[in-house]
Formats: sequence, C-alpha cells, structure tokens
Amino acid sequence: MAFFTHPPRKIAFVASEHATAQAALAELSKLYGNATPEEAEVIVALGGDGFMLETLHRFLDRGMPIYGFHRGSVGFLMNNYEPEALPERLARAEPVTLHPLEMRAHDRHGKHHRAIAFNEVSLLRQERQAAKLRIRVDDVVRVDELMSDGVLVATPVGSTAYNLSAHGPIVPLGADLLALTPISAFRPRRWRGALLPRAAQVRFEILEPEKRPVSATADFTEVRDVLEVEVRETRAIAQTALFDPEHKLEERILKEQFET
Repeated sequence: MAFFTHPPRKIAFVASEHATAQAALAELSKLYGNATPEEAEVIVALGGDGFMLETLHRFLDRGMPIYGFHRGSVGFLMNNYEPEALPERLARAEPVTLHPLEMRAHDRHGKHHRAIAFNEVSLLRQERQAAKLRIRVDDVVRVDELMSDGVLVATPVGSTAYNLSAHGPIVPLGADLLALTPISAFRPRRWRGALLPRAAQVRFEILEPEKRPVSATADFTEVRDVLEVEVRETRAIAQTALFDPEHKLEERILKEQFET
C-alpha cells in the first residue's frame, strides 16, 4: 500500500558530496524546487547506501519518510534514478518501517555510550592481536570464548551489507530475525554464527581488554576500548523508507540469496 494518498508537492532534496549526486540535486531542484526539511512532506536522498543511512539517522526525529535515489556507489537501499514525474512516483512508493538496533557500550574509562544502527553493530579488534569475546544471548552464555577479528549483529536490511561480506546469512525482511556473525573466527573454528529472534538481547564481554582492545561501531558511531556491549532491537524507534513497488526492498533481499 502506498504511503501517500496524493502526489507530494513539497519535496526536500539532500545530496552527498559525490559529483553525480550534486548534479542530480541541481537538476531536481530546477524541476521541482527544493523545500526545507521543516516544510517538506518527504525527503529525497541522492547518493549511495552510505548516504541513505546518514539521512535515515539525520531525520530520525522528524517522522519524515525517506526516498532514496541512486546517485552514488552501492545502491541497494536506493531507487533507480529517473527525474521525470517524481511526485507521481513518490505517490506510488510503498513504505518499509525500519526498527534499528540499539547499542549500549561500557568502555575502559568508565563511560557509557548509546547509539543506534539500521544496518549492524560490529565489534572489531583495535590492534594486531585477535579479539577474545564471550557471547551471551538473553543472559545465557552461548559462546564462552570467541577468538576472531570481531563479531557483528545485523538487521535484515543490514544482512546484505557487512554481514554478507563476513559470510553471514541473508535474512528476509519479514523473518523477524537478526544475524549474529563472527568475523574471521579462529576459535571456535567451525562456528559460523547464528540466527536470533529479533527480540533477543545479545551481550558481548571483552576478555583480556588491555591486551586485546576492541572497538564497537553502530552504523557510524564508534566507541573504542569497550569492556561490554549490549545489542537489541528497539521498537521504540522507527523510520520509514520508501521504495518503488516494482523494486520492493523485500524482493531485493530475497533476490540476493540467488545471486551467483
């Protein structure tokens, strides 16, 4: 079902610094004007997936739908760029509600940090030695000691990004699952990760933190020298992304499983 009942007239365009995105910004602004985000009915993001994530974070408090135009590198979260008849296209676009992960991290300096991630929360070794981590899921120890370059928790949308590069599973949008994926695991050598209910709480304890320091990153927010990191999906936060009905996000994620 479409998000709008009529073609929106007040559109705010935001663009990455990429030359292609800036050219599209000039072209679309000339065709449709460029409303301020405060007065707009919809935000159109021009760039790649990274810029789309930035835009989702930037306008999180406004409750504004975000429609992405692919004018960057990777465009999995974007719609194909066609400047003609944009208001009518937006009127046909279908919404996807995204609930992010919430990361709560405690570092070696006694500070507590909170950040959200629409793609993934990743823990990575900071120096040459592999990280040592203990993993609890809903307060039950599931991996007593993981020695690896790191580990991540990915949403279904994020499962096709860093998670897939780390050989994690692609998670269909409606599966109500999260992917827990090790990054270059050394021990246990045969552990490839797990699929968890979206309501699961995952807690990572850093073992030997002084000898083997670890950082934690939620999309763009990095915390270094962490001691403990808790990750869970938060339903209290929601963002709406819009997609052309002929290129639904759910279909894109499903299609990725059959790419060769």
